[in-house]
Amino acid sequence: MKRQEPRMTKIPPQTQDRLPGLESRLTPPAEHIAPSNRGTGKLAGKVAVVTGGDSGIGRAVALHFAREGAKIALLYLDEHEDAEEAERLVVEEGAECLVIAGDISDGGFCDDAVGQVVERFGGIDVLVNNAGTQIVAEDLTAITDADWRLQFGANIDGMFYLSRAARPHLTSGARIINTSSINGFAGNAKLVAYSAIKGAIAGFTRAPAKQLAPEGILVDEVAPGQIWTPIQPASFDGETVAGMGEETPLGRIGQPSEVAPAYVYLASADGSYATGQTIHVNGGMIING
Repeated sequence: MKRQEPRMTKIPPQTQDRLPGLESRLTPPAEHIAPSNRGTGKLAGKVAVVTGGDSGIGRAVALHFAREGAKIALLYLDEHEDAEEAERLVVEEGAECLVIAGDISDGGFCDDAVGQVVERFGGIDVLVNNAGTQIVAEDLTAITDADWRLQFGANIDGMFYLSRAARPHLTSGARIINTSSINGFAGNAKLVAYSAIKGAIAGFTRAPAKQLAPEGILVDEVAPGQIWTPIQPASFDGETVAGMGEETPLGRIGQPSEVAPAYVYLASADGSYATGQTIHVNGGMIING
């Protein structure tokens, strides 16, 4: 079956009052996996941990991994309704699913979560560090200490804590895949803290990639552009949300289903000669640097 491009219908102006947002409130609903995607067993028997797996890109990655045969551990903060739906969809794919709620900015939680995954599944083959949040600020002076720390905690502290906790359980062939952003490369005037963090993630991809390469453990990142996920209406005003993606060469916002296959490539044998690399999925947006 030919893969059909998931053209977005017009996004109506909308906002959400809760970061990082709720999948259940998106209008129109996002596409997390294409109907034409059949799966070929590329991850059969693998154990994958996906943070932020309740919604958005994380949910899409979990569903693609499940369709490829992996066992899934979904980590999320407290969006319980979204997490229940994500679990239902993963199980519908025929995959085992462990769901763990908690704050990854807490190193103790990360240690405990990894322990639960290892106890349930016997190990970890793929760690997807995807969870994150962003807070819009028009000026540096509008970024509070609390907002700065919250974003670093959710976006990169947790990435480090989980990677450190998972490290003793990773063996040759294992993968760590980090979610970066176009903003880490091009910058965003309204997302200074978030852009700085995403730039730091590039370093936390390339340095561990060199450290772990001798053991056959690969570390890469995916840098999405504007993707239709709950973080968009939870961060920006309604009119900004309605116009998202129009300035890209493709003229539209992307779907989670268009990003997740990059993670499948990096997690599977297809990506066996890629480490320390960035895959950009951004509709043709120009990257500076």
